[in-house]
Amino acid sequence: MAALSTLILLLCAAKDVMPSNPHWKPTWPSYRVPVILPQSTLNLDKPQFDAEARLEVVSPCGPACHKSSPLPTYEEVKNYLSYETLYANGSLTETEVGIYILSNGGDGARGRSRTKRQIYGYDSRFSIFGKDFLLNYPFSTSVKLSTGCTGTLVAEKHVLTAAHCIHDGKSYVKGAQKLRVGFLKPKQKDGNKGSNITNSAMPEKMKFQWIRVKRTHVPKGWIKGNANDIGMDYDYALLELKKPHKRKFMKIGVSPPARHLPGGRIHFSGYDNDRPGNLVYRFCDVKDETYDLLYQQCDAQPGASGSGVYVRMWKRQNHKWERKIIGIFSGHQWVDMNGTPQDFNVAVRITPLKYAQICYWIKGNYLDCREG
Repeated sequence: MAALSTLILLLCAAKDVMPSNPHWKPTWPSYRVPVILPQSTLNLDKPQFDAEARLEVVSPCGPACHKSSPLPTYEEVKNYLSYETLYANGSLTETEVGIYILSNGGDGARGRSRTKRQIYGYDSRFSIFGKDFLLNYPFSTSVKLSTGCTGTLVAEKHVLTAAHCIHDGKSYVKGAQKLRVGFLKPKQKDGNKGSNITNSAMPEKMKFQWIRVKRTHVPKGWIKGNANDIGMDYDYALLELKKPHKRKFMKIGVSPPARHLPGGRIHFSGYDNDRPGNLVYRFCDVKDETYDLLYQQCDAQPGASGSGVYVRMWKRQNHKWERKIIGIFSGHQWVDMNGTPQDFNVAVRITPLKYAQICYWIKGNYLDCREG
């Protein structure tokens, strides 16, 4: 079984390598994506919704800790990628999955102040003001969850976010049954009728328009794990809205190695809770990575959890530049580096297996999920 797990990891490697051409464009690699299909579904008891919503995950297990962990067996991977589905009426199911390779290709920080620690030196975040930015791509893909986190539009009715925003690893959080997604939009004009004078120093007032969530998928790797071991690797969830949002969305993609990213840099926007009502954008370099996680020091605060981490690269097949979400911002980690505490902000990478799973949740047909 361990050999099968290793085979999956090797099979998921990119087929493209970075060329030495000085005119090379950062290009989306072509991946051989496995197939993940439901095998059986079991009805579970209705959850209690008694957990407190956490806007971040804190873990002392850093890059070396994760890299030294043994590879999961094939059966363990299947177990981690099985998932729970929570419906708006409170019913809950558990779905076991099968993984297939098609040959045709195609809390260690207690007592410390984490708030300040998530800003590294000069605060490099940018608050995005004005409908000309907020309502345009890519910023328009960022949405707010009623539990306090951020999500990203990835399809006409789907939002990608962090699992811990709706489930604490043991129970669903309060408000998960009546979960809503907020879309930032301008407030109606008030008072100054007939006036065409705009004070550019005053940002236009915005408000959230909310849409209810129809159902939610959370991988069992998060539910059965915890932030100190395997759970951090599976801190993602997909929300299906009750109606289409009618905005442009961002596609998901398999996360390339950090050395293949443009400038080794990532970007994401979220609703940090120290700037209420503002969408906050940031970018930074990737400091380290494991197979499942990206370690970086992008300035962030609780509330940004669940933001889609994206990059812009050249899509060779379509002959155009394209942004894709390659990860989900998860939270903060204190790491013991040879006896010296060091901290990172962490994003969950979209691996080929996770891409296959999330894509199937969205499209319901594995044939539409063969290219990452």
